[in-house]
Amino acid sequence: MNFDVKEEQNDQIESEQLNFLNGTNKEILNKRQKSQGLTTSSKSGEEPVDIPKMNHSLENVLILDTETTGLDIENDYCLEVGSILFNVKSRSVLAQQSFLIPVEENNAEIINNIPAAITRLPQPFFEAIKYFESLVQVSDYIVAHNAEFDKQWFGIDKLPQIEKQWICSMDDISWPSDRQLKSRPSVRDLALAYGVPVWSAHRALTDCIYLAEVFKRCNELDHLLIKALEPKLLIRADISYEQRHLAKNAGFRWNDAIKGAWSRKMSRHDIEKLKFPVQEVDCDN
Repeated sequence: MNFDVKEEQNDQIESEQLNFLNGTNKEILNKRQKSQGLTTSSKSGEEPVDIPKMNHSLENVLILDTETTGLDIENDYCLEVGSILFNVKSRSVLAQQSFLIPVEENNAEIINNIPAAITRLPQPFFEAIKYFESLVQVSDYIVAHNAEFDKQWFGIDKLPQIEKQWICSMDDISWPSDRQLKSRPSVRDLALAYGVPVWSAHRALTDCIYLAEVFKRCNELDHLLIKALEPKLLIRADISYEQRHLAKNAGFRWNDAIKGAWSRKMSRHDIEKLKFPVQEVDCDN
């Protein structure tokens, strides 16, 4: 998703950043163990929602985005990763990073404007991977817009496996209705709804910046993130062809998870809000 960025950093500064993150990791982990849950109040004027007290520690999230050479995980590659370490309580950016991954060709250059030759220029790639792993280590959750797409690129080729739980800002977060967003908003529409200027698109760090700026402006962020962590069920819309607009408007996708049907994953709480019947579908995910 979701950018002029320095491709190289001074080695001394980068080393100091790594030492800082590693040095503070134990302190952060100790705080997590003491956390018993998180409760917030909404300031948007929406009806308050009762959410069970959860043992989730929601101190830092790592906002992440990728750029790839195409959409096929079997034949394409990730060529850029952008990430921002974001502190939820203070609404602050703690660290940010972007790096390129060498590829031979980029069939999506017309979209992301990254020539393959640029990815092969000298850069501290292995140091960048090490720093990225440190950012993952000190985060509680990974946040991505269309997380199902982004997370599939990790654990293969040159990118490390990520064991943390992911939150999808497009599918898992129910954005306040007063923002008048679609049920599955784009990063661009989400940014504009929160008054964030949109100056470019389709570079990894820029989309992360948009999402971080939205998080800064979102009074209900803690509440929305906790709610996003609720278990999701795969459901199928039980509607006629003439009623298909109801499913589409509710974020259901045709012929996606279930062939020949409108379907999506939702929490039980959100399912109860639907204005049309649905059926739960057994799935392994």
